[in-house]
Amino acid sequence: MRGILKKIEFGNAICYSGYRDGQSPIDQTYPSYQQIRQDLKILDLNWQFLRLYDCSEHAHRVLQVIRNEGLDFRVMLGAEMAAEVSNPGCPWGGEYDESTLLQNRRHNSAEIDRLIDLAKAYPEIVFSVSVGNEATVEWTDHLVPVESLIGYVRRIKAAVSQPVTFCENYVPWTEKLEALVAELDFISLHTYPVWEYQTIEGALAYTKQNFKSVAQHYPDKPVVITEAGWTTRSNGRGIEPWNATQEFQAQYYSELMDWSNQKQILTFVFEAFDEPWKGSAESHEPEKHWGLFTVDRKPKLVMQELYTHLWRAPGGSVLVPGNSAQQ
Repeated sequence: MRGILKKIEFGNAICYSGYRDGQSPIDQTYPSYQQIRQDLKILDLNWQFLRLYDCSEHAHRVLQVIRNEGLDFRVMLGAEMAAEVSNPGCPWGGEYDESTLLQNRRHNSAEIDRLIDLAKAYPEIVFSVSVGNEATVEWTDHLVPVESLIGYVRRIKAAVSQPVTFCENYVPWTEKLEALVAELDFISLHTYPVWEYQTIEGALAYTKQNFKSVAQHYPDKPVVITEAGWTTRSNGRGIEPWNATQEFQAQYYSELMDWSNQKQILTFVFEAFDEPWKGSAESHEPEKHWGLFTVDRKPKLVMQELYTHLWRAPGGSVLVPGNSAQQ
């Protein structure tokens, strides 16, 4: 019988998706073993926890690298959920024909099988599993009924020993997810002040308010943050360009870490590296620029003090772990 989870492990945590220029989960062009090794050698200098979004070949390679290279990471392994019902409320298109929805339900079932298999194959690395990501919020393009998520949670719990969660925007937790929370071992929420028109001056207070609204609603259930961050560029879609800078990212990160460390709240920063495949084709699309590092693995302002010091080699070159010296 599974016991009640009272506390979550704590440490530096970050969301990781390693897609580089020309790579995308959409067309299944995945980073290589060596590229993932390079990424994890970079992240190993400062983080102990990684969050993965799906159970694709990308996730499998990440787990292989961690085990084969003897890296000290603990992983939250996620399942990628496709839409099981249409959502006319999605601004960028969330309506599908029944044939597509049936295919998506089959995909989701197979994804749960993959999650179970990987969690069982890497029990020393996978410390928790998530049944999905932003699949119940009102604007999602991959809407999944709460009843379906509950069924997936029960199926996972019957097969693996790791704690089970679900990753979602802070709003639905207190509106529609009470039945799901009863099945989960802990709650994972997302908070993005900059997406909600907050300035840097009030950003941390807004994050605290988001967290408090959920934690106080479920006083007996552990709550972690699985996404919080600040984009460094914007074309104006949803975020004013002046509000998307490396300086604001660095300030929010510093304040977020100080608070979460003080409160011992496991907080996955979003995200490790910029991802060009996301969003529209515009280069300043905000979805592409949440990384603490650029797509070519250079530290942004938020990481420059730590990583330039760690990587600086005699002669002035910068050493990227797992790769040759780069100017």
